[in-house]
Amino acid sequence: MRLLVRDRILGIGDDYWIEDEHGTKVFLVDGKALRLRDTFELKDTQGHVLIDIRQKMFALREAMVIERDGDPLATVRRKRLSLLRNHYRVALVDGTELDVSGKILDREFAIEYDGELLAHISRRWLRVRETYGVDIVRDDADPALLLAITVCAIHLAEKEHGPAD
Repeated sequence: MRLLVRDRILGIGDDYWIEDEHGTKVFLVDGKALRLRDTFELKDTQGHVLIDIRQKMFALREAMVIERDGDPLATVRRKRLSLLRNHYRVALVDGTELDVSGKILDREFAIEYDGELLAHISRRWLRVRETYGVDIVRDDADPALLLAITVCAIHLAEKEHGPAD
């Protein structure tokens, strides 16, 4: 499954659509402005909230929490003691861990489980400016979760280093 994400245009709310490879809107990332902590909702085209994404409050290291239907699903944070500055760890509530690594600010990175590629995020195969693709390579993967992880990694990297030029 290949999805296209138009980089959000800075403004109140930071909302942006995610489209399939045919240009059909599939998901909306709804950024909630004017909150104490950074908050996003991943919605379907009918406006139903599929995933809630929130900044974890009172954490020693910046972290984002992903929830589905009010239940915690995963926590995303920069990997400790990583030689790579753009390396994040995703801890799922079932104990599974995913790795996010690459040039996150450049939108060139991967999400992996135990060395197996789950999704590849890239601008390289797109000609449209300010757009990147999320190529979900496993048929049994949860697209909403992988998109939420992508949103978290980019948001955390931008908070740490500032937006890419």
